Amino acid sequence: MAKAPRNQTLELNLRQQNHFAARAVKLSAKAAPEEIRDKIIWQDALRALNYLPDGCVDLMIVDPPYNLTKVFAGKQFKAMDFKQYQKWLDSWLKKTVRLLKDNASVYICADWKTSLAIPEIAGKYFILQNRISWEREKGRGALNNWKNCLEDIWFFTKSEVYTFNLDAVKIMRKVIAPYRDAKGLPKDWETKEGEKIRLTHPSNIWTDISIPFWSMPENTPHPTQKPEKLIAKLILASSNPGDLVFDPFLGSGTTAVAAKKLGRHYLGIEREKEYVAYAECRLERADTDKTIQGYENGVFKLRNA
Repeated sequence: MAKAPRNQTLELNLRQQNHFAARAVKLSAKAAPEEIRDKIIWQDALRALNYLPDGCVDLMIVDPPYNLTKVFAGKQFKAMDFKQYQKWLDSWLKKTVRLLKDNASVYICADWKTSLAIPEIAGKYFILQNRISWEREKGRGALNNWKNCLEDIWFFTKSEVYTFNLDAVKIMRKVIAPYRDAKGLPKDWETKEGEKIRLTHPSNIWTDISIPFWSMPENTPHPTQKPEKLIAKLILASSNPGDLVFDPFLGSGTTAVAAKKLGRHYLGIEREKEYVAYAECRLERADTDKTIQGYENGVFKLRNA
């Protein structure tokens, strides 16, 4: 069946999956930093983490499976007892500590229930700096409960010395009541494209994110894909050009793609061939298309258009 004209979802047949997945690497011994820079590792994270070099990562962004029964590439991740899930989190998170530079930052994604486990486990290894809550406006809701449209991103650092580029993540807002100073000049606002706007400090509540859907070029069949705009905020705030951004549960590649588009190096681990292929395909596209929907000319718009 032909796709609708506006449907831009990336789809790969088996031959294409084989082609792109072949670009990924597998590790069987300790790798040097130059061997893993700008690479996707096609392997289980618990194994691959053992082979990565010490002190190579500037920023780690993690979107692990939440404690929900979910199918990924035909394989089921089953919900666990809460204590079991905490133990699973700890099993891989403790392996990442040695990979991080002393000034590195860590962001861990979670839904409301998974969030209960993150501070206790990650707090053993890192310093908690903040909790970002963002509106995930998608889905039909429940019949006997409130619709879940909120997710969290926990912000940790390895030490009290870390990167935070405030100006890189300010948000452009329309000014409703523009004030002027005693000389009649704009006070903390400017006119751009005929509109009065202000660049405001970002808070830890984000309502400007759109989940990838069928008319967006970044959309893939991955069931829990994060938006490039969401990850771009984390990368711009907590890394610098040329830094290495690492994602041990890469999925269809959003962290690596956003890092590449923003002039950072990337490293990702993904165990499913299908998602490795989508990630490699998206990285190839990023060679010629650096756009991130909802982020234009160095400014984040209020909501993806």
